[in-house]
Amino acid sequence: MEERRKTRVGTVSGLALLVGGTAVAAVAGETHSVFATVLLGLLACGMGHALLDETRRQARRQSLDGWATHDTINTALLGAWAGGALIATVQATPLHLRVVGLALTFAYAVVCGYFVVERCRTIAGTATIIGGTGTIPSGTATSGSMIQSSPIASGPSTAIPSTGSPSATVTAKTDVIPDGYGVSSK
Repeated sequence: MEERRKTRVGTVSGLALLVGGTAVAAVAGETHSVFATVLLGLLACGMGHALLDETRRQARRQSLDGWATHDTINTALLGAWAGGALIATVQATPLHLRVVGLALTFAYAVVCGYFVVERCRTIAGTATIIGGTGTIPSGTATSGSMIQSSPIASGPSTAIPSTGSPSATVTAKTDVIPDGYGVSSK
């Protein structure tokens, strides 16, 4: 399914902040009940899933302009949140805040790396499909200006040249059915 939504910068960054704030709130308040801590932890996990889903959507969106300014901003913000979480972790005194801070640092760094890798893959795929300037995927045969793709292990690949040369003849594979096989006699 094609993504219809446009580029968004604030959603990735906002979700990242909500995840971090909720996770820290789950362990920072020492007056919380166990139920409130567990509930805030589950909420942080749910928002973490939403962050990953939005990051995936933003990275896999199809665009003709390639890597754009908003991609750089999303990457810089995710990197900044990872750095901010690391700084907050170093300055935190209680052990449970340090554990959550390290988890957030790792999670932000992984999401940032995932965004960059997925965006580069999408851009490379778009360039191959739309612009024709990318590399030809393995499993394709080329001849002249025509490209014919064949799945791996589907038999020999035949490329039909787009010109009217004598080598443009393609022989069809026909199976011979023996006499009387599958024919009813009435």
